[in-house]
Parts: sequence; C-alpha cells; structure tokens
Amino acid sequence: MRGREDGPTEAVLVLRTLAAPERRLLRGRRPRPVESADPEPVPTARATVVRPEPFGSCEEAESWLAVLRGNDEAVGAEVEAAFRVVNRARAAQRAAAGDPYAADVSPDHALACRVGYGSGEAVAEGRFADAVELPRAGARRPRRSMQAPDERFAALLGGREKALLAEEHVLRARVDLNAGREREAALEARIALEALIAELGEGAPVDQRDRIRSAAGAALEGRTTAELEEAVAAMEATIRRRRLGR
Repeated sequence: MRGREDGPTEAVLVLRTLAAPERRLLRGRRPRPVESADPEPVPTARATVVRPEPFGSCEEAESWLAVLRGNDEAVGAEVEAAFRVVNRARAAQRAAAGDPYAADVSPDHALACRVGYGSGEAVAEGRFADAVELPRAGARRPRRSMQAPDERFAALLGGREKALLAEEHVLRARVDLNAGREREAALEARIALEALIAELGEGAPVDQRDRIRSAAGAALEGRTTAELEEAVAAMEATIRRRRLGR
C-alpha cells in the first residue's frame, strides 16, 4: 500500500479468505423448500498487516514483542494502526465496487487479534514465531461505551425513544477520524453539528461551529488539525448527556 504511485511502501496487506464454499457450488442455485433453518457455515477472512521494513535481527523482534507484552496501551496502538490500514483497504473496496455496504471494521468485530513477528511467508499464512493475542471483545472494556445500550436499543425499536438525526452523522465522523479520513470526518462533522443545533437548540455545542468550519477547510486542503477531534468529542459528549437526561 502506498499513498501515491511513486511513494514509499507504507504497509503490506495480506488478505486471505478461509473455509469459503466453492463458487461453482453457488451458481444456478434456486429457492427450495426447507423444513428447518439450520445455521449455514460461513467463510471468514484473515487480514495481516505487515510493516514495510523488517526487524534487524531476531533479538530485535523479541525485544519489541517483550515490551508489548507488558504494555496494553502499546498493544492497543499497534492494533489500531493495523485497523487503519485494513479500513483504508475497505474504503478502496467500497469505491472500486461501488458498494456502500462494505463497511469499516473494528477490533471488537474481529474473531481474533494477534500481534507478533515471524518470517514473511509464515506470517502471511497466519503463523508467527511468537505473538500475543488480545482478549475477545466481550472481555475488553469498550472505549466509548453507551450507557445502558440494550435498554436504549429496545426503546428505539419499540418506538419509546427516537434517535437524533445527528447521532448517525457523529458516529460516521468518529469512524472516519479513527480511520484517518479527516476530509470525510470534517464534512460529516459539519452536517452533524448543524443537525444538533436544529434538534437541540441551545443544548447543542454551538461554540464548536467555527472550530469545525476551520477544521473542515483545513482538511479539504490536505492539512491536519487537532480541532476536528475536539469538536467531534464535544458533540459526542452532548449526545451522551442527552441520553442520561442531564
């Protein structure tokens, strides 16, 4: 993967589909009556993100992993960086196929997340000389947990509560920010703020309007700024307060 055709290699992404049914078995299949709805086996995908430059020696690789073993934050940073690469590929897939449902993925969606080292071909096949595996999503604490999500989910489906129009746009802005797509995040943030102002009036973070406009202009010109992150965080806080009735 490169930022431009003549640019340096930024990462190597290896994609592998596992346990997929043969395509020839899927052709010409017609609807048929069934007596029970048994679970169907589904294919899984493995994405391996490889640094463009190798370690200088096995000892260097061992030292790198030893540091990660005792530092959850460092492991999390490695995983987040890898998912930015994967989601960059997902964005390219969306554009190439014209498929709006090729959504981004997160560590919480993964069946397994591993960080390790090994020889190139072995790692590409999912085999490491040594690695650490993150706990499954259920054992990890979400970075941005929603208060009583199950209860609110039921309330939204049952018509007892209505989501703000701005909520979807704030979520999209957050996804774009996490994926490093600042231009897209800036445009979503502008829409989200205008929607919040229209829906909440004085309860919206109106003071963020100039900040978002400035950040959006900078992002569209290819410049990065911390203002966009702060503005999106302010909108997220506003939505959380509304959920809690504050």
